[in-house]
Amino acid sequence: MNRENYNAEMKEIINSFAGKKPALLLHACCAPCSSSVLERLVGAFSVTVFYFNPNITESEEYYLRLSELEKFVSARYGTEVKVVGGRYDASEFFAAAKGLEKEPEGGKRCEKCFTLRLEESAKYAKENGFEWFCTTLSVSPHKNAEVLNKAGKAAGEKYGVRFLPSDFKKENGFVRSTELSEEYGLYRQNYCGCIYSKNEKRGEEI
Repeated sequence: MNRENYNAEMKEIINSFAGKKPALLLHACCAPCSSSVLERLVGAFSVTVFYFNPNITESEEYYLRLSELEKFVSARYGTEVKVVGGRYDASEFFAAAKGLEKEPEGGKRCEKCFTLRLEESAKYAKENGFEWFCTTLSVSPHKNAEVLNKAGKAAGEKYGVRFLPSDFKKENGFVRSTELSEEYGLYRQNYCGCIYSKNEKRGEEI
């Protein structure tokens, strides 16, 4: 079965801009994942980073990741890129994940989580005049780009804003994120943020 080349689709879209820089809302999960993604997008778009991650169970972890994101964006881009924080209520994630608590990482629970975050991103993008939106999530080798892009496209259609197809792990995107994380001294977590992912990771390490 032929899989879509989301990275090629993204580049074709960007090449069609002919020097224009449309406004894009970039949903971001953390600073490390944002680092190489922003490096690819800032030249083509006027980017605002949107931090909306109710999947992060522990508030200390949530605000640590937000702080690291703000630190990186300020250090790398100054005022060129703005960071916007969405509301934080972990109960939103638990409601979306209800009945899927035993699902493995990467399963149906994750799909529900992607939809939750991407729909809120699309809604914010539409309400605030962004022409495009996308997410940093596909830079992770643990995230399925096909699932993410389908969820993003559906969210865009629901709220009437264009989703930028992407697979940011391509062209060494994840490797580059690790390099930038080291360069800027960024905190890198080893789990997505939810308690289920954290417990699964602990089990692997025992």
